[in-house]
Amino acid sequence: MRVIDLFAGCGGLSMGFQKAGFKVVAAFDNWKESCNVYAANFDHPIFLTDLSNLENSEIFRQWEPDMIIGGPPCQDFSSAGKRDETLGRADLTVSYAKIISEVRPEWFLMENVERIIKSRVLQEAVSFFKASNYGLSSTVLDASYCGVPQTRKRFILIGHLHSQDGFLDHYLAKNQSTHPMTIFDYMSERLDIEYYYRHPRSYARRGIFSVHEPSPTIRGVNRPLPKGYKKHNGDLCEPSDNIRPLTTLERSYIQTFPESFKWVGTKTCVEQMIGNAVPVNLAKYVAECILQYLNASKNNLLKKQFVQQQLELFKV
Repeated sequence: MRVIDLFAGCGGLSMGFQKAGFKVVAAFDNWKESCNVYAANFDHPIFLTDLSNLENSEIFRQWEPDMIIGGPPCQDFSSAGKRDETLGRADLTVSYAKIISEVRPEWFLMENVERIIKSRVLQEAVSFFKASNYGLSSTVLDASYCGVPQTRKRFILIGHLHSQDGFLDHYLAKNQSTHPMTIFDYMSERLDIEYYYRHPRSYARRGIFSVHEPSPTIRGVNRPLPKGYKKHNGDLCEPSDNIRPLTTLERSYIQTFPESFKWVGTKTCVEQMIGNAVPVNLAKYVAECILQYLNASKNNLLKKQFVQQQLELFKV
């Protein structure tokens, strides 16, 4: 299945789909720094493209995609952002929906933060998808139940032309782990600490975590333990000079990027890319659910054909 990735960032979605066996043939993004990282890690091209201002969709059609995947920027919905749909970035979700409606690939996938469920923009996007005859399956996945050592909740919307709504719901639910994955489960002894600091959005929240629990959501902000930090009730140990934040590379591992992944650019940009990325294994999880659905559909079709053949033989 040929796939193109819009709003590709540094490539979390692309890598997850590739790992599941899909053929990603091209990617598009409007942040030069992330395009540089993407280009350093994939054989297919990525194009620096303003996806908010496209007059036609021929640049996508030429790749003959069976599927379009993408995660339009989510800052306007994010709990870490201003939560204001009028800031303009939310409109990129509608831009994505318009591209899908014009190109009409057989499949599409859209990823975003959980809070988009309550937004006007999602309703507008869904109206474009339904007008183009897509059946829709949607859910909120906690990445820690999908092979990622991180409690990162993400809204997933999958569309398939001429299907019934809810076609993928069973697979998205049944394949999840029964227990959340911890950092230690994933990294074992590769991480030489037991406790670490993750800068909270406010000091009403805890900041010290253990590797024996899933990481909180990896964000674009990564700061050291402040001097004079007072222990929060939820902190799992006393603050000390030994408590450090995770390094940039450690944060990329928790996003399930492989150790071989090449990061280029300034530390600030790379930290932001990692915080924005779709965890590789979460993307792989969704891709494998789609493959299971396809295989089951194929098997059901073969069974129907076999029964029909037997009935024809019986008539003879």
